[in-house]
Amino acid sequence: MDPDLDDAGDDVKDVASRGASDADADAASAGGADTDEVEESVDPVDPVEDAGDDATSQSDGFRVMSVETVLFDLGDPSPHVHLMEQELPYRSLSIPVALPDAQAIHAALENVRGRRPSTHELLCEIVARLRCDVVAARIVRLDQGVYHAQLDLMSPRGVMHVDCRTSDAIVVALRQPVAAPILCAEEVLVAAYS
Repeated sequence: MDPDLDDAGDDVKDVASRGASDADADAASAGGADTDEVEESVDPVDPVEDAGDDATSQSDGFRVMSVETVLFDLGDPSPHVHLMEQELPYRSLSIPVALPDAQAIHAALENVRGRRPSTHELLCEIVARLRCDVVAARIVRLDQGVYHAQLDLMSPRGVMHVDCRTSDAIVVALRQPVAAPILCAEEVLVAAYS
């Protein structure tokens, strides 16, 4: 096995614990350039086109949520993940998910790992080895009863926003060494309560 790959996870944790400014300084000193030159050479990557909605592109348009429970009521066709807003007015969301996704979220909440890596554990390992950090999981819109999400990743190439299922975003956020925040657009909370 390549020793550089073995150290990739440690390097990501080191960068995350020191902060981005220290990482920029390290990159500048390693390349023999000053910080301004390093910042100019980094191109933000955004493979997902913005919907053009200002509420989803502004950080103040999002509310921090926490995963409260994963429940499967025998009268419902699918389990539900219950999210609660962490600040007043403490609104909640109940998001229906498939049974395997509910099991994956529950395992992530309990920090249970299988004998072999699950798909989400594998994804988290790949993200770490590529020296990326999961910055946040964002629930960006509600369309005909379906919640749409994005993962925000910070990589050496810049910030990336990746469309994904809400259940996948929640699991990946919870599976980080330090759980990434789960954010919900204000418009989604308003739509869910109307």
